Amino acid sequence: MSAPLATALGAPLAQIWVYLSASPLLGLTVTLLAYQGAFALYRKAKFHPAANPVLLAVAFLVALLAITGTPYQTYFDGAQFVHFLLGPATVALAIPLYAQIKRVKAMFWPILIALVAGCLTAALSAMAVGKLFGASLATLLSLAPKSVTTPIAMGIAERTGGLPSLTAVLVITTGILGAVGARYLFDALNIKDHAVRGFAIGIASHGIGTARAFQVSEQCGAFAALAMGLNGALTALLLPVVLPWVKSWLG
Repeated sequence: MSAPLATALGAPLAQIWVYLSASPLLGLTVTLLAYQGAFALYRKAKFHPAANPVLLAVAFLVALLAITGTPYQTYFDGAQFVHFLLGPATVALAIPLYAQIKRVKAMFWPILIALVAGCLTAALSAMAVGKLFGASLATLLSLAPKSVTTPIAMGIAERTGGLPSLTAVLVITTGILGAVGARYLFDALNIKDHAVRGFAIGIASHGIGTARAFQVSEQCGAFAALAMGLNGALTALLLPVVLPWVKSWLG
């Protein structure tokens, strides 16, 4: 318990917080309430991308943990139930994708080319920018999988010599930036096709971008889910092969 919290809440409330923080359900409850509150603000903002509910909920949770002095592991002991549900939620994305199966088949070759190009561009461009700004090798290796969903990205970082915890932060940041800014970029480039928009944001911004795509249309979300899954698998296969050459180039 941090001193500022005890001062702000007073001794009785501070004691209640200490008691509640020992329960693993606190992390789950706070996470759900934070997202519901953030989504209510998102709705009030008429679903403006800048009011992304993931961004708002993360900011609230970070502030809460910092103010209360609650260790992250204590919080995650409860929030891990939400983390577990990421698996079934990802599998469930196959349902809207199946509804678009005819168009997926018709666009097989464009999808394959875009997938390979997007996978390599996302990884190598991030490393090139990091190198330009003088980032360490460990940081560059942590940057490489930043456009892949968090569990896969952390596994890649650990295997290739990156920092999994840093990769997790970069992945979330990438997803939020994509969800907030993708619409403006697509409009500037005059890209109107929802399948194309969805596939692009799925490659670049994984699950958070995919959630945003589903708010645009089912087709946009389905192609984003397809891109997210394929990009995760391809990145996990390609990066360990490509990175040794990149490491030698980086010195």
